[in-house]
Amino acid sequence: MNDNGHPLDRRRLLAGAAAASAVTLTGLALASTTTAASAAPARPGSPLITRDRIATAALRAPDGSAPVVAVQADFHARLAAWLAFWSANSPRAWSAPVHVVARIEPGGDALVLHAIRHRRDDELHAGFAAARRDAAHLATLASLHHHFPSVRVRPDGTVRVGDGAAGFTGTSEQIAFAVAACRELWGDAAATAARWQEHAGRALARAGQPADPASHAGWAAFTRTSLRRGLGTESYE
Repeated sequence: MNDNGHPLDRRRLLAGAAAASAVTLTGLALASTTTAASAAPARPGSPLITRDRIATAALRAPDGSAPVVAVQADFHARLAAWLAFWSANSPRAWSAPVHVVARIEPGGDALVLHAIRHRRDDELHAGFAAARRDAAHLATLASLHHHFPSVRVRPDGTVRVGDGAAGFTGTSEQIAFAVAACRELWGDAAATAARWQEHAGRALARAGQPADPASHAGWAAFTRTSLRRGLGTESYE
């Protein structure tokens, strides 16, 4: 297994960063207002909270502004965990994300992601950009599918993420992602929606993690290994 100098202890450290508020971010960007968010009540048991940051990350809207926004508490926690996971599996030379450009929808339980920027060699670089349909785009989709049940790519490349417990549910978006990942990240050009489990299973076997990709554990493994392969921190060759 090729970590490309990206040791496991860094993953563990960053994966726990959300809980410890140690993910160094200067932005999960969200275009939403407290008034609009309060107009759409939260689900029972998941109150809306007002925040201007995620963990230590300053929030930024796509236009560069920094509004105080209303977001559901459980969604806020999942976003922090997702960012830590993405960062923990990114190349060692990348800093933790310094800008995550997105907007929160009025109910506070959905996000539309535009970009993730990290710092490398004292300059900002886009680890994910909506308009750039590359391996990092698919890798970021993998990280989102790992943490959320609803992940939909819109025509402009932005990604709408809905709150909820992670896991494979068989949605068309999950299957479309799996097929694209098999083809573009794992080099399996024959992958189809009808036989996606077979193709994704081969990718998992190649990564040394054989499992049914439609199972809870298998889906988690497939999305995790696809994230690492897409960001170049593991080759599985």
